[in-house]
Amino acid sequence: MQYLNRRLWTIGMCGMAWQAAHAQNAFSTKDYPNKPIKVVVPSPPGGPPDLILRILVPRLNAALGQPVVIDNRPGAGGLVGTAYVARLPADGYNALFTTASHTNIPPFNENVTYDPVRDFTHVTLAVQNFGQVLVVHPDVQARNLTELIALARKNPGKLTYGNAGNGTASHIPAEVMKTMTGTDILSVPYRGVAEATTDLLAGRIDMFFVGTQIAVEHVKSGRLRAIALTGKKRWKGMPEVPTMDEAGLKGFNVVNWFGLWLPAGAPPEIVQKLHAAVAKAVSDPDVKQQFDVQGLEGVAMKPEEFALFVASEAKATQEIAHRVNAGPKK
Repeated sequence: MQYLNRRLWTIGMCGMAWQAAHAQNAFSTKDYPNKPIKVVVPSPPGGPPDLILRILVPRLNAALGQPVVIDNRPGAGGLVGTAYVARLPADGYNALFTTASHTNIPPFNENVTYDPVRDFTHVTLAVQNFGQVLVVHPDVQARNLTELIALARKNPGKLTYGNAGNGTASHIPAEVMKTMTGTDILSVPYRGVAEATTDLLAGRIDMFFVGTQIAVEHVKSGRLRAIALTGKKRWKGMPEVPTMDEAGLKGFNVVNWFGLWLPAGAPPEIVQKLHAAVAKAVSDPDVKQQFDVQGLEGVAMKPEEFALFVASEAKATQEIAHRVNAGPKK
C-alpha cells in the first residue's frame, strides 16, 4: 500500500510538473519575445542575405523589443546553416534568413538532410529583387533576346553561360530559358559569381544571369550588353532593359527572394509576431530607400501564403533538376 501511495504521489507530481511546464510555455508564447532572437544566415558576412538582414535589424529590434542577433554559418551553398536551424527548438528564438536557394539548391544535392518545406515553419517572404540581368559579352552577335535565341538555335551547344552553382540565381533562369526556347546552351560551372563575371568580361563565356548591382556597373561602362531582366517588372536603375516577358518569353518570371523561417512546429502566435515585425520593418521609408537603390523591394508575404509559395518553388525546382539530370537519384 505504501508503494502504491508513493507511485500515485509520483504520478501526481509528474502531472503537476507537466501542467506547470505547459503553463510556462503558454506564458512564454504570450510574453514573446523576452530574450534575444538568433537569426542564422547560412552564407558569409557581406553577402546579399546578410546585407539585407542588417538593414532590417534596427527596425526589427524596435518592433520586437529584443535584439536580433545575426549568426553567419556558411557552407555548402547554404546547406550547413539551414540544416543547423532545422534541428533547433521551435521556440521562436532560432530563425533562418536566406535566399531562394532554400528551395533551389536541395534538388541538386544528394546530401541534403532536411526538407525545405516540411522541416520549417514559414514566416514570411520578406524581400525580393527585380530579377537577374541576362548580360552577354559585346562580341556576341545579339542585341536583344530574339536575336540571342536565334543565334543559340543556329549554333546548338556552342554558346555558353556561366553557372555559379546548381540551384543558384545564375543557374535556374538559364535552365528555364533553355526549356522555354528549346535551345542547347552549354553550362560552364564556377565557384561563384565573381569568378564567372571575370570570365564573361574576358570573353571566355558568352552570357551570364547576374544581379542588378553587378550588371549595371559593367553595362554602363560598355563592357557588357544587357539583354533582359528575369523579373516581371522593369527596374528603374536600368529602365531601358526589358523583362524577359516583354522581350518575347511570355510568363517568364524568375526572381531572387529572401525569406524568414523557424524550425517546424513553431507556435502560430510567434509566427504572427515575427511576420508583423518584418512587415513594419520593410515598410519603413528609410528601408525602402535603401532597398530601392539596390533593386530590391519589401514584400512581407503572409505566413500562409509563404508556405504555399515555398512548396510551389520547391516543386518547380525539383522538376528543373530532373530535366537537367542533376537531381538526387530516386
